[in-house]
Amino acid sequence: MPLSFPIIDPVAISIGPFAIRWYALAYVAGLLGGWFYAKRLAAKAELWGGLKQPKPIDVDDLIVWVALGVVLGGRIGYVLFYNLSSYLSHPLEIFAIWRGGMSFHGGFLGSVLAIVLFSRSRGLNPLAMLDMASVVTPIGLFFGRIANFINGELWGRPAPDFPYAVVFPHAGPEPRHPSQLYEAFGEGLILFLIMAVAARRFGFRRPGLLGGIFVLGYAVARIVCEFFREPDAQLGFLFGSSVQALSGGITMGMLLSVPMALIGIGFIVMAMRGHTRPSRTAEAA
Repeated sequence: MPLSFPIIDPVAISIGPFAIRWYALAYVAGLLGGWFYAKRLAAKAELWGGLKQPKPIDVDDLIVWVALGVVLGGRIGYVLFYNLSSYLSHPLEIFAIWRGGMSFHGGFLGSVLAIVLFSRSRGLNPLAMLDMASVVTPIGLFFGRIANFINGELWGRPAPDFPYAVVFPHAGPEPRHPSQLYEAFGEGLILFLIMAVAARRFGFRRPGLLGGIFVLGYAVARIVCEFFREPDAQLGFLFGSSVQALSGGITMGMLLSVPMALIGIGFIVMAMRGHTRPSRTAEAA
């Protein structure tokens, strides 16, 4: 028998017309968790290997930049990659963020741009700061995917024989993979542990290494989870037409993750060979 979807109100707190949704709380939890962890990482001199360490106030300010990058990049990415024709027909809907529609890949690019610009404005090493952000990002990914499950959105592909399949309230009568939880586990928990171990082992002494590990790890986790996730209704499968799990359908999430994996591998190779390490003259400056 499939599992019944737990009835959870998407609104966590409601006071009159004012409502706070679980999805918004997931963003807040991810940012606060990342902020707390980043401050601890920034304070450990042994992780930086002579590179300029960010001050506590730098981390505080960086969170604001990253939040703007995630929200703006995530929305723009969703509009461009997932539903462009609809938004061209109704351009004002682009600004209706409260109705949903965010892209991780867009949010990722937005946050990268924000971190690079911020780092240059403070005289910090951009790649090292991206490394620090990579270590804490899985916290937000974990809470975000849990919020997707609570909202009953981004559900999985049909899984009639899977013992832990779930019947989602807006996905028809078919039991489906709870792919949001798979992503919370893979993109969130497992990737968090990998990044924590890598940070302890390598620190930020090889700028770009941890960022490369994160980008590659996320891309692999996302591609694997996409085999269980129902593609976006407005796009469907880009290549292949099967809807069965572990079949040959290629989704937009898979397609966007391939260049991420290649970029991650490239940064890992360059960092391990020392190509991203600034010269002593640059470090002294």
